[in-house]
Parts: sequence; C-alpha cells; structure tokens
Amino acid sequence: MMRILLTKSLLIFSIISTGLLATEKSNKCEKSIKDYSGKDVCIPKKMDRIVITCYGGASQEIALFMGANTIVAEPSIDRFQQFINVYPSLKDIKSVGTFNDVNLESLLKLNPDIVFVGVTSIPTNDRIKAMNIPVFTLGIGKHSISSLLEEFLHVGTILHKEHKAKELIKYWQTNMNLIEARVSKIKPADRKRVFYTSGSGGLSSENKQWWGDEFIRASGGINVASELPIKGTVSAEVLSIWNPDIIVISTNKSSSSPTNELINNPSFKNLKAHKNKAIYRAPIGTFWWDRPSPESILGFIWLSKILYPEEMDDIDLKIETKKFYKKFYDYSLSDEEYDHFFN
Repeated sequence: MMRILLTKSLLIFSIISTGLLATEKSNKCEKSIKDYSGKDVCIPKKMDRIVITCYGGASQEIALFMGANTIVAEPSIDRFQQFINVYPSLKDIKSVGTFNDVNLESLLKLNPDIVFVGVTSIPTNDRIKAMNIPVFTLGIGKHSISSLLEEFLHVGTILHKEHKAKELIKYWQTNMNLIEARVSKIKPADRKRVFYTSGSGGLSSENKQWWGDEFIRASGGINVASELPIKGTVSAEVLSIWNPDIIVISTNKSSSSPTNELINNPSFKNLKAHKNKAIYRAPIGTFWWDRPSPESILGFIWLSKILYPEEMDDIDLKIETKKFYKKFYDYSLSDEEYDHFFN
C-alpha cells in the first residue's frame, strides 16, 4: 500500500516539476486579464499551442478568433458537422479529457501555452494551474448575454484578436437592437409566449437564471417558465396551463427532448402551439443556435422571425447567415449547408 502511495506521489511531483521547468523556459507574461471566475490570469505573449478542456462552444469561440492551427487538444466535435466543414483539420484533434476528467500527464506532454477550462471544473483547473500553466476559465453553462459578450472581448484580447472581438460584439449589439426596435412596436399583451425545452429528458424548462430565458427574451418573446424557482422538468398539466404560442425544442443530441411526444401525443392537441403547428427544433450551425456561442445571435434572429414574421419580414436569415460566416469564419456557406442547419 505504501509503495502504491509513494509511486503516485512521485508521479504527481514529476508532472508538476516538469510543468514548472517547461514553463520557466520562455513565454513570459505579457498582460493580465480577468476570466469568468474574476481571477486575473497572466497571459503569455506566445499563443501557438492551445488546449481546451470544456464543451459549451469553447472550441467554436477560440477557432473563430484563431482558426484551427493553434488548437492542439479539444473535446470531440463529431456532433458539429458544419464546424468540421469550416475547420476540417480540427476533426483529427485529440482530447486530453474534459472538465474534471482530464489526463494531466497527456496535457503536459502537449506543452500548451494556455489552457481554456470550464467554470464547473474547479478541482482539475486548480491542478493544471499548479503545473504553472496559464489557465483561463470560461463561463460554460453559466452565461448571460452580457457575460458572453464580455468573454468574447477577453478571449479576443488574449489571442491578439481584439479588433475582431469588438467587431463580433458590435454585430451582436446591432442585431439585438434591431430586434428590440421591431418588437417595441408590439404591445406586451400581444407578445408571443414561448416554451423552450432542453436537457436530459421529459418536459424540461429553463427559468430566468438560464440561457434559455435569455434566448427567448432577446428574440422578443416571453418565457412561460421564467418565474419557476428552479429549472427542470414540468408536468403536462403545467404545460397545458401555460398554453404557449410557440414551442422550441433543443437539438442538443445529449438530451432526449420529447420532440415526438409533443408533436404526436394527443394530450397536447389543444395547445396553441400544437394547433398552429408552431413547434420548432432549434437549428445547428457550427454550434447549437439555442446555446451560447459566437453564432447564437443567428438563433435570436431565427426565433424573432418565427415569433414576429411581419415585423422581421425584411430580414433574410439565409443572407444574414452567409454574411456572418464570410465575415467571421472567412467561409462561403453553401445553400445546401445552410438548409442542413434545419434538418
């Protein structure tokens, strides 16, 4: 038993000491920037080798600013075919693990200049920091619109792409202002009421503390689940009482959102959304349009057009999406690829 403990201790010491030596060679701190956790992170001047240990749009965010060449490890992106289309070389990039399940030895061998981590994996994040590797915490799973835009600026600054980050933020603000201006003409009593369902199963909901509420409100709708004390599964009876005008179903493949149940179950046939055939699956581009990522603003435009087709009639979503892809990904999106977002 003592021999096993000694071996483990020596391994940990070896990993940490090797990390200290590797980092002390060069790559001095250029500046400090606050991450999502509010901590000042010393940012190295050289940024040639990036490791990502979290899902939630992190790869999409970093690739948008830096392209594919600097990412040396990331979680699997197999579920995002369009992301692979834009950055095909990322398909073969291996993972060193995610969140609190990271292989520290494999990570260290990659000699990263910086590691981007999620806010929900503090124990492992601290272990990586102990190896004297710069660690920047992203707000994965915790974002509001304001915190996401702030993160764009911070990440863009870290990656020496501050101008592009400001352009992205301006694009978001311009389109959110446009939606708000159009919707302001609609009386509060006439605003569309939306039920957004995502998560691990059942009739899941998200209250005003979660991104689903931001998604609906920024698109001009009213989240029927906004005032729930917590997010989670609601009953069919509650959904019937809410009687939403629109139902949006997440296309997150890790969830088992009840698409067929909502569409085919006769117990929901009296819902306004059911009678009006207003049940929609959220699109997927390089990432889910209903979850936080640089591309989420296109999801706001998509939903606002569903909610208020007359007010948003002059906005061509296909043209806007192609413009976004060309401007921020330098990628010419085909009609076929665009159509696939909605399948």
